[in-house]
Amino acid sequence: MSPAEQDVLQAAADWSSGGHKVAVATVVRTWGSAPRPAGSQLAVRDDGAFVGSVSGGCVEGAVIEEAQNAMHDGKTRRLEFGVSDEQAWSVGLACGGHIEIFVEPLV
Repeated sequence: MSPAEQDVLQAAADWSSGGHKVAVATVVRTWGSAPRPAGSQLAVRDDGAFVGSVSGGCVEGAVIEEAQNAMHDGKTRRLEFGVSDEQAWSVGLACGGHIEIFVEPLV
């Protein structure tokens, strides 16, 4: 595990221990020219604070929104973004790749 991944998981653990709801997003698969490799992570706190990155910024907003939804309903999500996906263009993923992201609330 890289130091950056440890920092994301440590922040998630600290936030959770401090009484916050937290969700963690992880890049589980990429195809083509993806902005971040598989294993990249993003931790999101219930107040919108976040640490880490799953896309170098191009789909972070959509992932953060889904992470907050996951904290609210307690359900995991599997998100996919790709250049052929209309949503990918709207959120800025125009790099020609495709990424799959797993979002899970910490309980």
